[in-house]
Amino acid sequence: MQLQTRIRSAAAGFLSSKAFADLLRRIARGKRALTGKPPTVHYFHQVNDPYSHLAVQKLDALRQQYTLPFIAHLVSESADAFKGSAEHFAHWAQHDASAIASGYATTLNIVGTPTAEQIHMANLRLGALIDNDTFAAEATAVGTELWEHSISLDAVEAARTIETHNALATGNALRKQLGHYAGAMFYFDGEWYWGVDRLHLLERRLIDEGYASAKATPTVPPPRATNTAGFNAEQITLEYFPSLRSPYTAVGHQRVLALIERSGVSVKLRPVMPMLMRGVPAPPAKQRYIITDAAREGRFHGAPLGRIVDPFGDPVKAAFNLYAGAEALHQGMDFVTAYLSAAWQQGIDIATTKGLQQVAHNAGIDWQAMIDAAAQTDWQTLLDENLKALTHANLWGVPSFRVSGGDNPEPFACWGQDRIWRVEEEIAKRITE
Repeated sequence: MQLQTRIRSAAAGFLSSKAFADLLRRIARGKRALTGKPPTVHYFHQVNDPYSHLAVQKLDALRQQYTLPFIAHLVSESADAFKGSAEHFAHWAQHDASAIASGYATTLNIVGTPTAEQIHMANLRLGALIDNDTFAAEATAVGTELWEHSISLDAVEAARTIETHNALATGNALRKQLGHYAGAMFYFDGEWYWGVDRLHLLERRLIDEGYASAKATPTVPPPRATNTAGFNAEQITLEYFPSLRSPYTAVGHQRVLALIERSGVSVKLRPVMPMLMRGVPAPPAKQRYIITDAAREGRFHGAPLGRIVDPFGDPVKAAFNLYAGAEALHQGMDFVTAYLSAAWQQGIDIATTKGLQQVAHNAGIDWQAMIDAAAQTDWQTLLDENLKALTHANLWGVPSFRVSGGDNPEPFACWGQDRIWRVEEEIAKRITE
């Protein structure tokens, strides 16, 4: 294994470990104890972030169930470098948040993207309420007006402008100090939880640590989709966009396979090049959050990350070349499944020929037949076509999904292993009785 791969793999393995997560918790508790501060959940609200609008609708329920304070902070939107595709980020976030709102028993009605003036007014109306018990209700009302383009643009006094400016500066500084960059984030003693999607994990931790009755259950459980077992979804197509170098793909892959088997949906496998190898930016803070969050998701779903081998560049291209050969043999999914397991759980050195031969063996693919088929296939054109399809859906990350066919002529696209429930719900909606 090359030195750079060894270093990268060791770092990923450490950051994704339960031991590291526990260490962060202990360090945060220790720092808090030294300052004499009580245990506190910090919530970072961004007025023009649709995920924040969903999350703040749950804030009062959280405050009622748990015996520690939830302190709200106003923050500005992330810098473009954290958005992946700054051009498409707002559209994607609005589409995605709208698609999941009902699953979390929340509401979001988007008439249009808020203007800078409207965002400023929303912040002005909330700046004075940060420490007020009515913040959650007011933030929900202001958010509703903001997204429906009905927010008042009345002039306000200069003192209120200064107060709001200070609130934003304080919130931004604390978020950065604690190590994050996005809105709709909850922070508690060394760990970050993103929006309604991760609230159940925060709640389980609070319950385990004694901040609620031991018999309590999360107020924001994960959504449950319509079970498609026994459905005949052959007329519906599921395009699945994984990446071989994606921890989120790795922790969600078995659930995707289970959904495919359960529903009988027709599948089109469309792997794409890893984001960093496509020039999609990911600052260190974002990379750190991705690996720790993906690892936590893996532990929760029974697919923990294990011994990681994380090559970059030519070894990844070599793997995609072999994938094209496997796909020509109608064993593309077998290859992806075995490769993800080798790279993210088993610690097989997939940067070497020997390691790739082990992947082929584990996938039940004849090595020489795959090599011969790969020689007859243009893997770069294949991946380029997949990427064009992904970007056409206004997406850029992995794993992504696009559902088409059935009762709806319009395709539905979404991004993330935490959207598998939404994919299944979409399949169920489209099945013709």
